Amino acid sequence: MNISGVVLAGGRSRRMGKDKRFLSIQGRPLITWVLESLTPLVSELIIVTKEPEDLETYGVRVVQDHYSGIGVLAGLHAGLVAAQGEWAFVVAADSPFLNVPLMRAIVRLGERQPVDVVVPYWQKGLEPLCALYRPVNCVPAIESAIQRGDRRLISFYSDLRVQIMAEEEVSRWDPQGCSFFNVNTPQDLETVQCYPYQEAPEDL
Repeated sequence: MNISGVVLAGGRSRRMGKDKRFLSIQGRPLITWVLESLTPLVSELIIVTKEPEDLETYGVRVVQDHYSGIGVLAGLHAGLVAAQGEWAFVVAADSPFLNVPLMRAIVRLGERQPVDVVVPYWQKGLEPLCALYRPVNCVPAIESAIQRGDRRLISFYSDLRVQIMAEEEVSRWDPQGCSFFNVNTPQDLETVQCYPYQEAPEDL
């Protein structure tokens, strides 16, 4: 599959009090860990952000929202518009524990099913920021949702073919659901500093 990797990095970091993208985790910025987790799966990397000049040194495509005041849905839309792949794997820039085996399993599920979205379910709901999207169908569906005033991140799902990865399947690859942990507060940052990170795969 030809897959683009999309990282949504447009949050305002209000609870953290500083720009989360560049928080140091074991000596490297948080966003670096996210990009390296995606790299084995994708043919290109795209970062969606309101401040592109801060990310120019990463050597990846950086784009901005087409809609203002819409929130994360606008970021998803911008990333999918920019994606050149048949599919796009979308993650948040503050997700340091992304599980590559789980992401590969999500991709395989997309390969086997005639769907537009593959999204995992974990504990209390869907996890749309660790999910696979088919841009050609998702972009117009998102635009329709925005036009009708629905800004929820999954507002466009009802117009598409959505495959949900059941929690039981998710737990096969990521038993503790670490992929869905976000660094939002100083306490979260303390947690990630204690996490036993592994070295980046050799093919990075």
